[in-house]
Amino acid sequence: MTQMSPTVRVDQNGPAEAMRIVDLPVGDPGPGQIRIRHHACGLNYIDVYQRSGVYTLPMPLSLGMEAAGVVEAVGEGVTHLKVGDRAAYASNPPGAYSTLRVMPATCVVRLPDAIDFETGAA
Repeated sequence: MTQMSPTVRVDQNGPAEAMRIVDLPVGDPGPGQIRIRHHACGLNYIDVYQRSGVYTLPMPLSLGMEAAGVVEAVGEGVTHLKVGDRAAYASNPPGAYSTLRVMPATCVVRLPDAIDFETGAA
């Protein structure tokens, strides 16, 4: 099932004004992937470097490297996470400035109940 996710994206390197919010389709996770609904995302200076072109990445680029949320779907072969788990990550690939995304499960850890989403994303 494909859902739409508001996502911060840049089509070419530039100043903060290069960022725009677009609705991107998010499908089901494939093998080794999860789909996560973000509740908080981290804002870090590496995002400025990626947006401005100091660190060159393929365009268009969805920004953000850290987030925390709830796992909505799990692909084949993923054993350390399940639907409904609170989870967090701080790694490639970029794309945390979004409501929903599919990403490699190896980059994601379960978030203990004692840690809120904002702290987990930080």
